[in-house]
Amino acid sequence: MSTQTIRPARTFQGSLTLPGDKSISHRYGMLAGIAEGTTRLSNFSTGADPHSTLACMQALGATIVHNADRTISVTGTAGAFQQPSSPLDCGNSGSTMRMLSGLIASHPHTFTLIGDHSLTLRPMERIRKPLSQMGAKMDLVDGHAPITIHGGPLHAIDFDTPIPSAQVKTAVLFAGLQAEGTTSLTESVRTRDHSEHALRAFGAILNRTAAGSATKLSIPGGQKLKAIDATIPGDISSAAFFLCAALLFPDSNLILDAVGMNPTRASLLDVITSLGGRIKVLNVEEHHGELIGTIQVNGPVNGPRGMHIGGELSAQIIDELPVIAAIAPYTNDGITIRDARELRVKESDRIALVAKNLRAMGAQLTEHEDGLEIPGNQQLHGATIDSGTDHRIAMAFAIAALRATGDTEIEGAEAAAISFPEFFTHLETLSQR
Repeated sequence: MSTQTIRPARTFQGSLTLPGDKSISHRYGMLAGIAEGTTRLSNFSTGADPHSTLACMQALGATIVHNADRTISVTGTAGAFQQPSSPLDCGNSGSTMRMLSGLIASHPHTFTLIGDHSLTLRPMERIRKPLSQMGAKMDLVDGHAPITIHGGPLHAIDFDTPIPSAQVKTAVLFAGLQAEGTTSLTESVRTRDHSEHALRAFGAILNRTAAGSATKLSIPGGQKLKAIDATIPGDISSAAFFLCAALLFPDSNLILDAVGMNPTRASLLDVITSLGGRIKVLNVEEHHGELIGTIQVNGPVNGPRGMHIGGELSAQIIDELPVIAAIAPYTNDGITIRDARELRVKESDRIALVAKNLRAMGAQLTEHEDGLEIPGNQQLHGATIDSGTDHRIAMAFAIAALRATGDTEIEGAEAAAISFPEFFTHLETLSQR
């Protein structure tokens, strides 16, 4: 386990191009693996998780080539996955395990999906229910991995998602792509729509309609996908750490180039603005339905404001909540986070770890089953941080450390490589001392 020392900063300034969006990299990697032809992907995520996806696609018969120009070529299986010679290792990636289950369930083989210790603790029953309704035969161990899928023909269903989960939605859509009939899925809270854009980019027909206050997606089965050339936008979830760092300094000046600005992910930018960050959009383009932009961020002159985060907003920024919570003591009015119980079943119990580490840095707070109540106007001090080998906890407290008194030691800092191997290098470059 490695330890990273973070020293307090005087301000936060510079420009940055972020590695490719993890969520989009997963989806493009999977769809390229089942498509016909060779897909060429630029700015693929450097995180370990999407590379677990690529390794699984290779085990299923796709050919993966890492080109000299740092692009990745994926020659797909034209809709026919092979029987893998060993279990499909999803590493630390819940995205890989859940979404891939839907993609492989219709293929006439037996697949076993495994992962690291953290992944075996994460709930998988949520995908078994809809996939079993479609005819998939799935074996779990007390609702968890390892998963064994006995593949075979699937039929369409009409499914109402019980919890807001883009991964469950994607598993159903990927299965529906290959099922008999038209599969429909209704979500009352709209989740990130990268799968819809990715499916259309690879040539699939997919319809979205309003169903009262809900959204209904329909995908006809039996569709074949064609390879594409695509550039993956910079990861907005990775950007979140640096956006929150910019909030901590009134004279901060941060420019993020070619970052993803998908409206179902841009709620983060609304939160940064609500907290007092000054954001200018300098450029926006569209690639395969995804918006890519350059933004400039300056810190609030009178310090970050506070806010309440709950309901649909908590679901929309679930991955970004740890770093928002980590800077909450520095806000003028504090931050309350509720309706975020899902944080307890991520790579770690993120609510508990955020509370533990904030207290270690001297913060007062109240922990709830579904969130945190963190008063503002608190001064934190350096401490030893327990990352719980969770990449987002390690990175979140590296940001909190920038305004603390004294140095902070992040234990298990290597966890950042799961999503953002370059994080600490970029943080050091942007932190002015």
